Amino acid sequence: MSGLNQAENLTHMIDHADIFICPACGGEGELKIIDDNIECPGCRNRYRVEDGIPLLFWPNEWNPTREDVTDKIKSFYEKTPFPNYEDFEDVGSLIQKAKTGIFARLLNEQIPFNIRVLEAGCGTGQLSNFLGTSHRHVFGTDICLNALKLGQNFKIKNGLERVGFYQMNLFRPIFRRESFHLVICNGVLHHTSDPYLGFESLAKLVKKDGYIIIGLYNRYGRFIADVRHFMFNVFGDRFKFLDPRLRNKGINDIRKSTWFMDQYKNPHESKHSVGEVLKWFDQTGFEFINSIPKTKVFTDLSEQEKLFRPNPRGNRLDHFLIQFRLMLTGGREGGFFLMIGRKQSNNNKNG
Repeated sequence: MSGLNQAENLTHMIDHADIFICPACGGEGELKIIDDNIECPGCRNRYRVEDGIPLLFWPNEWNPTREDVTDKIKSFYEKTPFPNYEDFEDVGSLIQKAKTGIFARLLNEQIPFNIRVLEAGCGTGQLSNFLGTSHRHVFGTDICLNALKLGQNFKIKNGLERVGFYQMNLFRPIFRRESFHLVICNGVLHHTSDPYLGFESLAKLVKKDGYIIIGLYNRYGRFIADVRHFMFNVFGDRFKFLDPRLRNKGINDIRKSTWFMDQYKNPHESKHSVGEVLKWFDQTGFEFINSIPKTKVFTDLSEQEKLFRPNPRGNRLDHFLIQFRLMLTGGREGGFFLMIGRKQSNNNKNG
């Protein structure tokens, strides 16, 4: 990548220098760019920039007896970045494809302009680049450099100047508290050693009255995928036809391969419930706003859904019935569920 392109991504960082901190010491001093390196004036740690991407990943410094799967997951996704781009994709095709999915379309239509959005665990950056096609500032972070390079290449090729990609460990964030109007973390926390700690770390980055969107494997919705996983382990990968996505002739072989690896060969995953995430919101000062699927029975997501309009939380029976339905229908999309929370303005738990 040329020096010009390298400078373009550093320009994005320079334009938002007020929100960056050192992941090693968390110091308040503004990070300095010196000879294509980034230096913390406090602890003097230096971080490289590769292909225009600031390498601001800092490892966890947990007790050695505590399980940490970060390196294992990082190694897995360096080999199999997820998702991936079609060879022909440009901004137009990316927008068209994103709009066929109701969630991405509604998100893009309803997020205000001129705000800062963080996608933590952005993978190859399709959503970050899509949201960056409109007039807003998007920060895509991930631990996997190879995935970030794919997002960065697309960004440069299509002139998406309001998007920046950064290598970051979500347990050691590179941003000041309350820097973002919206934080998105979809399909990431269940691949970490401590999903709640990861959520808590990201929650601190949300502005008061700002929003967080969390996507996780559902404990019940993952049932069909778990059955397939068992079949693949027992009978071999020749049973791939059991997954409808892998039978879809409209998906190319690269996409099918990355989907298969992410769904069935991942070295670590956990599963979660609606009630569990509601407790996460309560413990960190977030008000429940919305979810996909809805948390109350007999209410479905509409084509004109207002994602950030408050909805009922539902009760335990609602949650059981919704998740039982997800168990029967969730196999096609891997058993995901999404929950949206708003940080309350009187919240002191993250201060």
